[in-house]
Amino acid sequence: MFLFESIPWYSALMWLVVLAGLMFVNEIARKSKWLSIILFIVVPIVLTIAVWPNTAGEGSSTGTWFHWVKVYSALAGCIGFMAIRYVKGWDKNKYILMFPAIILAVNILEAVIRDFQVYSLQGMVDGVMMVGGPWNIMNGIAGILNIITISGWMGIVISKDKSKDMLWPDQLWFWIIAYDIWNFAYVYNAVSDHSFYAGAALLISCTIPAFFFKKGAWLQHRAQTLAIWMMFTMSFPAFVGESKFSVQSSHSETALWIVSALSLAANIAVFGYHFYKIIKHKRNPLKDEVYTDLAAYKAIAEGAN
Repeated sequence: MFLFESIPWYSALMWLVVLAGLMFVNEIARKSKWLSIILFIVVPIVLTIAVWPNTAGEGSSTGTWFHWVKVYSALAGCIGFMAIRYVKGWDKNKYILMFPAIILAVNILEAVIRDFQVYSLQGMVDGVMMVGGPWNIMNGIAGILNIITISGWMGIVISKDKSKDMLWPDQLWFWIIAYDIWNFAYVYNAVSDHSFYAGAALLISCTIPAFFFKKGAWLQHRAQTLAIWMMFTMSFPAFVGESKFSVQSSHSETALWIVSALSLAANIAVFGYHFYKIIKHKRNPLKDEVYTDLAAYKAIAEGAN
């Protein structure tokens, strides 16, 4: 196949199980404050002490600085978003509302740095096959554009329903799709043999809820599904790379070129549209919401009530 080697039926079925499992745990967690506390605070403490030193140590496929930073930054996002959702007054504090944008930008920047690092790597590194090349630089630039086009965090609100979701009206479908393409390209570039699950299934698990279950809550969905996946893969690193269900990348340079080119093209398009709206409506992207005139923005803003 183009992106991957052969995908047997049982791996395709497991892909669906992973996708459904991530969406299910995300849904029950977002609707229960106490389950969220257990899942994103208590469980990681236990895993940090009793499990990860043995399963994600030096030499394992999850023993790199990136995996350790990623799991804790994802958990920091979950905890921070829970505080904004549940601590009275935090959703009205403009300085606290900067946190979602900052943690999102930091997470993207971590991957950008890793993409640039992988550019010079070849062969097996920390148990993962690396095929570094210009595609890493292309995708790193796409990630930087993705950071620049983050906007409207001052407009974050908490929904008035029982789930008290964190809604970000200015974070719309075109930015999310550009992010998804960029992130898949990053995983395909830097952790290629993990990308069948950690790229495709993980990204779709937060995009489906953002488009169909709770619009406007993409970042909340993303943080929770990412934290769930990272805790799982840090605990069971062999699942994606060595188990019966693993699916290996084709390691095709053509595929690497194409996914990174798509990522860069998508983010250039969003970058251009973003600044077109800023200039046309005279917005300050550090203070103002950029897309208030769009129907997609209005649907999320109305849904908050």
